[in-house]
Amino acid sequence: MARPPASSRFGLRGSIAFRLAVGYGLLLAASMATLSAIVYFGTVGVFEHSIDNKIMAVETHLADAWVRDGRAGLVREIDAQLHDLIDTDTEVVGLVDVKGRLLAGNLGRWYGDLPAAGDLAFGQMERSGTPVSVRLIATRLDDGSRLVVGRDLIELDAIRSVVERALLVSGAVSILLAFFGAQIFRSRLEARIGRIRRTTARIAAGELSSRIVVMGNDEFARLADDINRMLDRIEALMEGVRHVSNSIAHDLRTPLSRVRSRLDRALQASADPHALVADARLAIEDIDSVISLFDKLLQIAALESGVRAGTFEKLDLAAIAHDMTELYEAAAEEQGVALRFAGTPTTIRGDRDLLASALASLIDNAIKYGRTGGRVDVEVATVDGAPALTVRDYGQGVPLEDMDKLTRRFYRVDQSRHLPGNGLGLSIVTAITQLHDGTLALRRLEPGFEASMVFPRA
Repeated sequence: MARPPASSRFGLRGSIAFRLAVGYGLLLAASMATLSAIVYFGTVGVFEHSIDNKIMAVETHLADAWVRDGRAGLVREIDAQLHDLIDTDTEVVGLVDVKGRLLAGNLGRWYGDLPAAGDLAFGQMERSGTPVSVRLIATRLDDGSRLVVGRDLIELDAIRSVVERALLVSGAVSILLAFFGAQIFRSRLEARIGRIRRTTARIAAGELSSRIVVMGNDEFARLADDINRMLDRIEALMEGVRHVSNSIAHDLRTPLSRVRSRLDRALQASADPHALVADARLAIEDIDSVISLFDKLLQIAALESGVRAGTFEKLDLAAIAHDMTELYEAAAEEQGVALRFAGTPTTIRGDRDLLASALASLIDNAIKYGRTGGRVDVEVATVDGAPALTVRDYGQGVPLEDMDKLTRRFYRVDQSRHLPGNGLGLSIVTAITQLHDGTLALRRLEPGFEASMVFPRA
């Protein structure tokens, strides 16, 4: 059964673009709500506070008049307060006796009971035959009467109405902007992710050369660049696997064909025991070469997996190079090659056997391919403070077009195909060097060839 696309499996709620868009919308809505609250309380609240301060100031002034001049003085001050042409259209002042009758001021008919003494309160009263909202405070005087001071809130209600309508309109506009902004945000995000998904779908279908188009320098661009580098590496590995498969098939075909022909010849010449023994010995040698080939491949796989990194210890690189040079002196003399060593004690962390094996492979290659030069140099030195082990021969070198292919498995230059070997030596050296966090540097010289294993600084 065909697998449904991701969008149908997870739905809209499973889309990260949808969730981010919703989060963006909610964040914008919360921000607008907070801003609206600040605007509302910064306007209406300020007016309310100003009204309360004016009420308290008038109440204090009139209470002082009562203390100073009694009821007559208080009545005069009430009359003056109402005729000073300051807020006269909104001021509410009254002196009420114990029976609730108005003795002085403009206090209209009150709906309900007057607030308790000393408390600012909201209420409703009748002014000019119309109920209006008021904010007032009632103060009980010594003779039992009450002084009422307040403000008509018609202006405040008008301001509050204007602010609320403005906030309502801005809130509606903000919700629309948040919705359309979230949709734009979601569409752009899905477009960026869609390009990545379409590329991965083409790669899954077998187009390993497909790459994501990198646009800009944002997080998606860096992600696309990382994915492209990963795809380059995967394509190189797949190409390496195909190359290794072809090389293994090619390298196994020859020895297995020789083994078969020799066994066939041994059967035909079974009457001659000497011929049978000779063919059996040659067949065993061919089988041993095949086993050696697979051993080297397994060694490379083990090195690349890093299984030997836990056995690292402090080593003197120069001592290992000196010992391996002495070991190969006899073989070099047989080939007419002068093998020389130079270096000073240099400490690194590593595996002695692996480093000796890598150096042995480099020396063996130098003797084998540089024999016409008559000289091989082995040197331990530092390159920009980093320890380096270098092997150089003075032979005819390597063609320039082959330099970047030397570390491929089974690769052999044309001029060396007649010599024994299977093209895995430098692959093993590369794996050993990388296991030690180093790099293998190969240089074509005039004359000769140089291989350097450069390790991290101690």
